[in-house]
Amino acid sequence: MFVATVIVSIFLAFALAMSAVGKLTKSDSVIPGMEKVGVPADKIPVLAYLEIAGAIGLAVGLFWWPIGVAAAIGVILYFVGAVIAHLRVKDISGIGPAAFLAVIAIAALVLRLLTV
Repeated sequence: MFVATVIVSIFLAFALAMSAVGKLTKSDSVIPGMEKVGVPADKIPVLAYLEIAGAIGLAVGLFWWPIGVAAAIGVILYFVGAVIAHLRVKDISGIGPAAFLAVIAIAALVLRLLTV
């Protein structure tokens, strides 16, 4: 079971890191979506730093489970917020990736709790 925890946590940490890089480099594939849901330009780096914190927490959490649990909960809340933001502006195309990563974060949380 711990192998599944490692795989899911590392996958999610990598996805968070890549998303953060897209936000910090103002990638053309990321910024229009952020603007569509109404995120102010000066808040985009804050979201990137939250993703980086989540990625680090998931990685550290493989060695110290309370950090992994806290990071997974934070990532779940982050992506539930993203889903709500997309629903609020009726951006159906943006819900999928956020919902997918929320489900992966839930899986990371459940697996981390099962391997305590």
